[in-house]
Amino acid sequence: MGCLLSTPDYTGENRNVGEIVVFVPGLRIPKAMDFSGQLGDGFSRSLVDRLSALRTRIVVMTTEGGSVPSPKSRKTTTRHGGGSAMADLQQALEDYLPVLLGLAQTKETCMGNCWYEVISVLHLMAMLSLRQANLLLLPKTPSENYHSKVSEESRRASVDIFLKAAGYLDFAVQNVLPQFPAQLRKDLPLDLAEGVLRALCQQALSQGVDIQLGMAIDSVKATTAVKRRLACEMVTYWHQAQQSITSIPLANEWGEKHKLFVTWKYIESKVAAYYYHGLILEEGNGERSHAMAAASLQAADEFLRESKKACEAFNEAPPFSRSPPVWGTIKYLMEKLPKDASSNVKEKDPHSHERITHLAPALPEFALSLKPDEYRFPPVDPSWNNEL
Repeated sequence: MGCLLSTPDYTGENRNVGEIVVFVPGLRIPKAMDFSGQLGDGFSRSLVDRLSALRTRIVVMTTEGGSVPSPKSRKTTTRHGGGSAMADLQQALEDYLPVLLGLAQTKETCMGNCWYEVISVLHLMAMLSLRQANLLLLPKTPSENYHSKVSEESRRASVDIFLKAAGYLDFAVQNVLPQFPAQLRKDLPLDLAEGVLRALCQQALSQGVDIQLGMAIDSVKATTAVKRRLACEMVTYWHQAQQSITSIPLANEWGEKHKLFVTWKYIESKVAAYYYHGLILEEGNGERSHAMAAASLQAADEFLRESKKACEAFNEAPPFSRSPPVWGTIKYLMEKLPKDASSNVKEKDPHSHERITHLAPALPEFALSLKPDEYRFPPVDPSWNNEL
């Protein structure tokens, strides 16, 4: 059986992929194949033709010149994000999967390759969801009198999309990877390695928490304690993502850029966590509490500087990208942190980044509130009733 190739669907002139809020390490582009040649005479002609037609539809939609918008384009999206092109491709994948699952259940014709096709479909569905979220979260171009912003409707919709993407990825790790014989699992492309899939899942959850934190910042009802909890959860998710991906030798541009994105966002998440932790410590009584608050705010200020460097490193790594105008959590912190840090730190610590972060008080740990959506395979297509 043929497989889905892992190739970026956009190379773009000047190798520039445009504005990125949500990193998507390329789409897995399927290569054309002939099911009749692969399956022989073991199945009815109508079933083989249907498999071929459904897969060819996906090939046409994802190859160069197809209908999937690149991250560079700010095409008008639907209310739920992603536009008609990605919605059509998502539907094509959902139509293909029930028929493909019937093939995966025929042990005599399907070893690891059928499950390779299945996990590639799930990966593509997850990447489409992340790309939908990216389109939703690109701020509208500001006019002279207005700052860049993303609507609350788009932010809420993006959280649902992040959870859906995480659901596809978590299901792939928990239920599809175990179907592979040990050696075939080792031979999978690196972008389908367990660590990469886990990192993408944790990335989706963390970016969902980031959106929730931004909405909490905008809400007069959200307490500082709530904001600190969300910020600390975000740190934990990004730390997990970094642990999942760091040891994998992703020796290609997209893989290295993915690692840089995780590093940047992990550092950025600490800005919010130490800032809100410092504000809560500041509410305490006693000199020690105030000293810890000052150390926490100084650490937040230091991580803010480090995050700007990490952002530049990410954008300058090929394929080149750029960040949209700042908004949400990080915009708020860029405006508030320098003032709050300077008012609480009597003398700025002249020592190194390592010393400042070492002296910072430990962040509290919280149970993680966001979980991947529960995804289940659809029922096998009825066309297999007379085949299995």
